[in-house]
Amino acid sequence: MKHPSLYKDQTVVVLGLARSGVSVAKLFHKLGANVTVNDMKERHLSPEADELDALGVSVICGSHPEGLITEQTALVVKNPGIPYTSPPVMRALELGIEVVTEVEVAYLLSPAPIIGITGSNGKTTTTTWIGELLEAAGLNPIVAGNIGTPLCEAAQTAQPTDWIVAELSSFQLKGTCQFQPRIAMLLNVVETHLDYHGGMEDYVASKAKLFANQEAADTAILNADDPVCQELMNSGAIRGKLMPFSTSQELTYGLFVSPVYPPDLTVPADNLPRVIVYRDEQGAAHEILPVEELGLPGRHNTANALAAIAACIAAGASTEQLLEPLRSFHGVEHRLEYVCERNGVAYYNNSKSTNGASTIIALHSFPRNVVLIAGGLDRGSDYMELLPHFREQVRAVVALGETREKIAKVAELAGLTKIKVVEPVEDAESTLALAVREAAALAESGDTVLLSPACASWDMFKSYEQRGSIFKQSAHNL
Repeated sequence: MKHPSLYKDQTVVVLGLARSGVSVAKLFHKLGANVTVNDMKERHLSPEADELDALGVSVICGSHPEGLITEQTALVVKNPGIPYTSPPVMRALELGIEVVTEVEVAYLLSPAPIIGITGSNGKTTTTTWIGELLEAAGLNPIVAGNIGTPLCEAAQTAQPTDWIVAELSSFQLKGTCQFQPRIAMLLNVVETHLDYHGGMEDYVASKAKLFANQEAADTAILNADDPVCQELMNSGAIRGKLMPFSTSQELTYGLFVSPVYPPDLTVPADNLPRVIVYRDEQGAAHEILPVEELGLPGRHNTANALAAIAACIAAGASTEQLLEPLRSFHGVEHRLEYVCERNGVAYYNNSKSTNGASTIIALHSFPRNVVLIAGGLDRGSDYMELLPHFREQVRAVVALGETREKIAKVAELAGLTKIKVVEPVEDAESTLALAVREAAALAESGDTVLLSPACASWDMFKSYEQRGSIFKQSAHNL
């Protein structure tokens, strides 16, 4: 797309309200474009519409009207969650009209360099951690994207001396063309969001767009332990300076732990003390701090820390400046969040777990005897990847949501005898509260009750945040 300032007096259609849509609409209106915002929600469910109306922005709610997209439309900016099969998107593409997400707009507008973080799991934790680390290093981070400030707002307020630290989804990246982050990070790739992408090929290609426009002066940070990342690194598609990280390999350049962990997550690690090491381009190894001093436990969080350190080094921070926030950062809400203890049973909220891989990681963060609450939106997975981990780590399963029968079937195949399928009751809150009570009844002193759904929340809840909050309140009410 052109620079946003070049759409003056041209028609820009914004699909979807929410925070990012409002931000984009205000931006183009301020720049003199003729802006129309369209959202399928009814007007009374769209409080943002009044704010835009007051500015003189046209807002259409409740349907996609005929004639919304015409030959005179210069640009369509869509909410990332709106599929490409949506009628106005399909119409725009038929007419050869560019369809982008807010990421593209913000990149063209921003005077500050961008750190783009994507991956199937760990994005929010790593993005937040990078923000804390850069703040400690005096490098002026603005945390934006899926968390924090909408990207267009960040781009308008940023200075050239700032860093925009952006959590980016595959949905957002799919709608980019020229986007070129100074530092691009891919944490991992597992099967998820296939209902949106139609298959792994499009999902991986969308993630890989993060690196598509990088040049030699940019930095590409990838997980050397992840098969998709390995394939990208070996494909010749990465043109930025490669800085890998690994928990299971000692690297000739990049971030790793020493001694390394076993490559197989199901193989218990020994109790040897481990240290985070940065090996620079000259081959010199610099010990940063012991793994046990990290503020977040678990091997997956060690990997997140390695990636975060790599980004900060690439941004110009010294490793000494990073030590305090590496030790003091204790994570974000809904990610392996300790809730409470009741009758000797610990309750943990991992509602952010929206795929099987993230649930597997969560299960191996605890000793055995996990009572797992799982299930949610059915995106077509059979969840068989959970089976060996159910055998290893799980004592009982409480299944709910659209996938409850699939989750229960995997638990049965794993040989578990304590399985409870929770049928829907009067509303989602009551159903999850019932699931928590069922889990409490199955748990014994010393167990962990873990909400880690392995599914998106939209079958029952507005968001994973709402799901996690209800779980926490239900646990406190036991």
